[in-house]
Amino acid sequence: MTVTNVTAAQRIGAPIVDISYDLLNPSGGVHTVLLFVSTNSGATYLVGSTNFTGAVGAGVTTGAYKQIVWFAAGDFPFTITSLAHVRVTATETPDMVLIPAGAFIMGDTFSEENASERPAHSVFIGGFYIDKTEVTKVKWDEVYTWGASHGYLFDHAGLGKAPTHPVQTVSWYDCVKWCNARSEMEGLTPCYYLDAAQTVLYKTGQSNVWSDAVNWTTNGYRLPTEAEWEKAARGGTAGHRFPWSDVEWIDFTRANYYSRWEGGVPYYSYDHAAQEGNNPTFAALYPYTSPVGYFAPNGYGLYDMAGNVWEWCWDWRDDTYYASSPGSDPRGGSSSTYRVLRGGFWSYLVSACRVASRGGAAPGLSSANAGFRCVRGL
Repeated sequence: MTVTNVTAAQRIGAPIVDISYDLLNPSGGVHTVLLFVSTNSGATYLVGSTNFTGAVGAGVTTGAYKQIVWFAAGDFPFTITSLAHVRVTATETPDMVLIPAGAFIMGDTFSEENASERPAHSVFIGGFYIDKTEVTKVKWDEVYTWGASHGYLFDHAGLGKAPTHPVQTVSWYDCVKWCNARSEMEGLTPCYYLDAAQTVLYKTGQSNVWSDAVNWTTNGYRLPTEAEWEKAARGGTAGHRFPWSDVEWIDFTRANYYSRWEGGVPYYSYDHAAQEGNNPTFAALYPYTSPVGYFAPNGYGLYDMAGNVWEWCWDWRDDTYYASSPGSDPRGGSSSTYRVLRGGFWSYLVSACRVASRGGAAPGLSSANAGFRCVRGL
């Protein structure tokens, strides 16, 4: 990738500098852009990321005339110089995937499970980025440690069978606070607040965080809505049972789940597992999670959208919501007892691995079955 055509100009009469650049990467992708500032003709540089806005930080896509606004007085109060230089660098961020804006058919098109998955209906979802994998234990620990030293208080420390396995034993509350901590750690604007005015950042305690206390348009991390999760899980295809489109069945070579048998055969006709029980590759050490990315990705390049661990979503679980769900960017019911879980897990029935399957649990629940992945707006 290359960064070219960097320009910088101070606004007349204001301590603000407008910077533009072109970012070229033939493979596309998502990038982390850093702005380095020098006040001594380039002899030394520093970064004042808290005083930059625009196409800077994580999640920047390729394109021409990317713009950054630098509030120079925030980094150099009372400083006047004619020796200022700027440098823009970009590195590819491979851990997230762009899900393009568009409509998809949400819900059970096979009419084979419970009514809460129907009616199947068209939903338009704006574009967003989503983690390629479930959050790993090593990634959780990195942000958890930073958060604990910056005013965050989590209810659970999180567990994981190994650094590359998904973190689990984290509640919905933990995941939401962790998203805020990850945003702050990376210099992004957090999403979750305790008030509708969005002035009090959610960092401690157990708050239900109502929808009007969420900054839905910021660049920070958050949990996916149920609709965003399903659109991503379908991998850009329509009308299929699982995250893949070549076959309508599942077996232990495709996901980490539990195969229930009756009468010597799998209970579900679409379960082609060779034996009953947990996936034998991972059933030696409890909990029976698998390393993230072990199985083949779906059409969007996402891993473990079926099995491994349940994934917390934003929405309250509402069994009747589909009958009146908005046609664009739905965010779930207004309240309930449970928050949505999606994707199934390592010791649960294969029916939960279907992309239309809807699970749920109390937001304070923490178990070896549940983890999460993050999304970010464009």
